Amino acid sequence: MHAFWLSLVMIFIAELGDKTQLVALTLATCYNTRVVLFGIFWATLAVHVFSTGIGWVMGGLLPTDWIAFTAGISFIAFGFWTLRGDSLDEDEGECKTGVNPFWIVFSTFFMAELGDKTMLSTISLASSNPFLPVWIGSTLGMVLSDGLAVIVGKMLGAKLPEKAIGIGASLIFFVFGAWKMYEGGRHFGIAVWAAGFVIVALIGYLFLRVRPESSKGSS
Repeated sequence: MHAFWLSLVMIFIAELGDKTQLVALTLATCYNTRVVLFGIFWATLAVHVFSTGIGWVMGGLLPTDWIAFTAGISFIAFGFWTLRGDSLDEDEGECKTGVNPFWIVFSTFFMAELGDKTMLSTISLASSNPFLPVWIGSTLGMVLSDGLAVIVGKMLGAKLPEKAIGIGASLIFFVFGAWKMYEGGRHFGIAVWAAGFVIVALIGYLFLRVRPESSKGSS
């Protein structure tokens, strides 16, 4: 149960302010909320079975302390990713017609989730936890996060405090990542920790150096 709740909570946080959550808000303005959430659920279930499987296989090939240390670095990276914010491409914000809404939502989310932060977070979680709880927990965490955004967004006219949400979510990632680094690397030498800090600093620089185009102010 620990792996299930951990996956649910971490993916719920990872999805806050993420591109796919913005896609959910956009699609919910065009289609029925129930259809949107149903499409999100099945698309996430499909994508996360692959990401959980990848992480589970990787976890069986590497020492547990290195897995935890590397997962900690990856979660800090997700924190920088969240802090930077995400944006929608023009075609991702469009409402398509002529096709069953479920398949529109399913295909949109399936493609948007490939290589996304929540998919990579699921791989990190599955590398040190059982397959089934991570798969189910990560799927429900994403659906709950998107569902909350859709409902609150409709109530507030799709105007959510994205910046504040992003900062709060990124802080949780930083704390969790730092703890995982300590948990896995407390017996490592100074050289390993130094390399880890250099990697974290480089990741932070790369993520925060470039902002998403749509978040830039008018020039």
